[in-house]
Amino acid sequence: MELLKTENLCKDYRRSDKIISAVKNVNISLEKGKTYGLVGESGCGKSTLAQMLCLLENPTSGKVFFYDKDISTFTAEEKKDFHKKVQIIFQNPYDSLNPKMKIKSIIEEGLIIHNLAKSKEERDYLVNEMRTMCALDNSVLEKYPSELSGGQRQRVSLAASMILQPEILILDEAVSSLDVLIQAQILNILKLMQKSFGTTYLFISHNLHVISYLSDKIGVMYNGSIIEEGKAEEILQNPKEEYTKKLFASSYTIKSSASTIF
Repeated sequence: MELLKTENLCKDYRRSDKIISAVKNVNISLEKGKTYGLVGESGCGKSTLAQMLCLLENPTSGKVFFYDKDISTFTAEEKKDFHKKVQIIFQNPYDSLNPKMKIKSIIEEGLIIHNLAKSKEERDYLVNEMRTMCALDNSVLEKYPSELSGGQRQRVSLAASMILQPEILILDEAVSSLDVLIQAQILNILKLMQKSFGTTYLFISHNLHVISYLSDKIGVMYNGSIIEEGKAEEILQNPKEEYTKKLFASSYTIKSSASTIF
């Protein structure tokens, strides 16, 4: 079942007297409970695409459909509901976490905004449940983001998003700044969460090996366009484009580390 799809999605930016096409006629679809891996080098348009998919950027042309409804036509109430159902996690968690808020407040904020808990006791229960699932120690809840490591901060971002039980989670280079061991831990947490909640992931990375560990389907992006797409095993075993082969050759292997963490 398709949850979200694009139709000839484009995004142009004007720089002085030039028009730069960041995304060019992209057509992708995200299937319920599956992971779509989007891979490509920095600057190829991956993040711009991600931001259009979650209403943080408006396309120059083309459309994004959520349950077959054009998201550009959403009312204010529909947009609020959409933002609950479609969450995004960025590469640098420190920039997306309020430095003045304690971790417990950060994780429970979405519950309060969307009125998803009937009482403080229920909020506390849900926060503790998500904290445990994200492998965060209880003592973390009373700390501030500046007191945590990069891996802990990214797990806080994950907890704050997943506590809403979104239908789609977009991860934009969410593990690329972390060391290999921490990347593996977070990838395994994501797998467990997908199994528990049936969440659909759009996992964005420049590393084809990281993408392959989590993905059911892979799209390769180059210069704003999807140049190759297919089932993960097909892309890995028989990449057709020379650019895809180069990406695979330049990636480092995380699979063996990830499979032995838990």
